[in-house]
Amino acid sequence: MVSGERLILASRSAARRAMLSGAGVPFEAEDAGVDEDAIKAALSNHAPTDLALELAQAKALAVSERDKDAWVLGSDQILAFDGGRVSKAKSLPEARTRLSAMRGRTHDLHSAVALARGGSIVWAGIDTARMTMRDFSDRFLDAYLVAEGEGLLASVGSYRLEGMGAQLFERVEGDYFTVLGMPLWPVLTELRRAGVIVS
Repeated sequence: MVSGERLILASRSAARRAMLSGAGVPFEAEDAGVDEDAIKAALSNHAPTDLALELAQAKALAVSERDKDAWVLGSDQILAFDGGRVSKAKSLPEARTRLSAMRGRTHDLHSAVALARGGSIVWAGIDTARMTMRDFSDRFLDAYLVAEGEGLLASVGSYRLEGMGAQLFERVEGDYFTVLGMPLWPVLTELRRAGVIVS
């Protein structure tokens, strides 16, 4: 059912696009074009949750400034591990090193989202999933990297829970959609309020 309100997802993430499509939300997708590395550097002393929110809002605002009549959804994830933040691996050897360090241990995955209209943020939220990896073998890790390939470099944790990455974990506390990249339930609530989808 078409509402007449337009939604733009300010993201290149295939997982976020699939999430909205699967939920029956009509949307366009557009790369926000923000310099995430510059934002992370400028806010290096911020808490991971605050940084995730800042990035989500920056993406939403960047697209909203270009198209003020549309609702714009920005989202970002920050992985907090061992007292620091983890960024996307730049190569498979780097992904292997990271996953080796994380095995048998727990990390937090913070997924933030922001909704903008007319160049202003109208709503923002964040959710956290606590992820515990099992103590997998080097043999499994090597097979996993071969099977998943360079697609892993698009994920902050070098895993896709909706794929073979599910086998990396022994326990996940939190919402599945949050792990995939966006806290979907509160997003759907806000999209109903905005009239993007029918309530």
